[in-house]
Amino acid sequence: MKFDQDTIKIAAECTHVNLTLTHTGKRSARVMGHNWVLTKTTDMQAVALAGLHATLADNYVPKADPRVIAHTAIIGGGERTSITFPTNTLSKNVSYTFFCSFPGHWALMKGTLSFGG
Repeated sequence: MKFDQDTIKIAAECTHVNLTLTHTGKRSARVMGHNWVLTKTTDMQAVALAGLHATLADNYVPKADPRVIAHTAIIGGGERTSITFPTNTLSKNVSYTFFCSFPGHWALMKGTLSFGG
């Protein structure tokens, strides 16, 4: 259980990030859903743990949490979802982590994102 990329580098001149997540498995979102959540690395564990108190309908992401920079919906096997978010929410020399917030996944399904470096 992991993302196909564990590092994403965004060039400083990019104004938006377009990301598509494809779930290559077969199980439903309710049983084995996946999503993509971006936070500062320092916030990742707290956001992931707070997501345990959210629901599938909330994509296991705490509602209106300012520590969440961007996130996709939870998807099931064979599904795909996309997001676009502005890079003005990112800073150079800050460490970012992306992860899956489905319960039990965040410890293994994670990677790093860097901006302008």
